[in-house]
Amino acid sequence: MEERSWDLIIIGAGPAGLTAGIYSARSGLDTLILEKGMPGGCINDASIIENYPGFPNGIGGQDLASKMKEQCENTGAEIRIPENVIDIELKDKKKLVTTEKELYSCDSLIIATGTEHRKLGIPSEEKFMGRGISYCAVCDGPLFKDKELIVVGGGNCAAIDALYLLNLASSIMLIHRRESLRAEKALVEDMKRNGIEILFNTEVKEFRGDDRLRSVIIYNNKIGDFSEMEVDGAFIEIGRIPNTEIVKRLGVNLTDGYIIVDQRQRTNIEGVYAAGDVTTSPHRQIGKAVGDAIVAATEAYGYIKRPYYYNK
Repeated sequence: MEERSWDLIIIGAGPAGLTAGIYSARSGLDTLILEKGMPGGCINDASIIENYPGFPNGIGGQDLASKMKEQCENTGAEIRIPENVIDIELKDKKKLVTTEKELYSCDSLIIATGTEHRKLGIPSEEKFMGRGISYCAVCDGPLFKDKELIVVGGGNCAAIDALYLLNLASSIMLIHRRESLRAEKALVEDMKRNGIEILFNTEVKEFRGDDRLRSVIIYNNKIGDFSEMEVDGAFIEIGRIPNTEIVKRLGVNLTDGYIIVDQRQRTNIEGVYAAGDVTTSPHRQIGKAVGDAIVAATEAYGYIKRPYYYNK
């Protein structure tokens, strides 16, 4: 396999990866972005993003992703999709990145692999995936028009999903295992205003059906009561887990699966940076990912072109 060399390789084309690509290419670095899925990452799942600066009326996640990708390519960064990274290793000061298609080398590396949907871990969950169970309301919501649906979760994403599905479903209910939601006050009030019922202290214990999902067994953990509820679909939004399998072999320091970085987005390995949701940042927001990426790209430039700056 022939080795191709770049100044900087960015793994992941979510908001962090695309922003890093904009800044690095504008600074003159020969920049390659590798993405195994869709550019934009998890923001493609958002029906509407209302808290990103510059869009007072909100913007659809897929629209924002498309604009970020276009701007990134216009600066000169090369985005290769789909291209799945299967290994990363160090060779002297070079970083070798192996994909399913090619072998690349680079002087510096930014990890922006983001996160993926967390599953409930119920045995019957696997059985009904794609047959009534979904992890993306924007992707699959139109398939459940006029159906009875539940959303499982208590954060912003779960609330946004419930509000989006409200315009499609005949009924929508939010199920959350705790006594209160983690979602922002504005979203909670929006759900109340639209009459979305919320079951607190409730856990989904089993999915039932034949060729498709027909009902769920729920458990009220406050009173210790089981019951069965008929549903046509379940949308699960209970958080995410970091995509860090490929960096474990590289020796990057992790905590709870997330990459540890300093205030300059540096990992413990020289010339390797990380940005966005894959890091230990407590705030998993688009704006934070963009800020992380600006720092990471600027630091990578310093490491490559101005090593005296890097050592300060």
